[in-house]
This record gives sequence, structure tokens and C-alpha cells, in this order.
Amino acid sequence: MGDRVMSFALLTDPASPAVEPETGGPAPDRILSGAPVFTTWNEYESADGKRFAGVWRSTPGSWRIVYDEWEYCEILEGTSAISHADGRRWMVGPGDRFTLEPGFDGVWEVLETTTKRYVVILP
Repeated sequence: MGDRVMSFALLTDPASPAVEPETGGPAPDRILSGAPVFTTWNEYESADGKRFAGVWRSTPGSWRIVYDEWEYCEILEGTSAISHADGRRWMVGPGDRFTLEPGFDGVWEVLETTTKRYVVILP
């Protein structure tokens, strides 16, 4: 993790050896297409385990998402489509920033490997 001083956390470059990546993917019962692989560089976690910040990358595929947390995202590279269960659909790519709030139900589809910065706040 970056240098921490009380309520300040310096986020490091995810390529830094100080940040150990974690790999995973969506729950198998949520995958709709492909075999997406997630790589996450969690650069910050609050003492209470309810706030996180870092970088996430996914290979192509699609899966159902249901949010109970609040998340801010900034796409660094790649292209994804995010669809809400009500039919709305957004294409996101480098430079796009957005939030997902508790109750969001839909599909995340990675069209080309996508990397994002994130801030997550759990309920």
C-alpha cells in the first residue's frame, strides 16, 4: 500500500512491486459469455474494511452485476458496455468516469480488455 498518514493514503502505481495483484473472476453462475479474468491491485483498504481504492482489469466476457456497494470508476484503457436491467446501456472507454450505486442490477460486458481505477464504499 502507499504511504499512510492518519487520513491520507498515497496511491501507488499498480506496476510497483509494493502492490501485489490478486486474480479472480465473476462467480461462475453470473457469467453470461466468455471466461473473464480479473486482476486487481487494491492500493488502499480502510481500517474498518469498508472502503477500498485501486486498479482493476478484466479480459473480455460478460457477467451479471448486482451492486450493494457504491463505486466510482474511471476507465483507463479498453472498452466495456454496462447495461441496466431496465434496458439502458452505456459504452465506456478511456477517460470515462461514472458511479454505480447500491441497487444497480445489470450486465458488465468487456469488449476489449478494460482497466479502471476504482473507489468502493461498502454499506
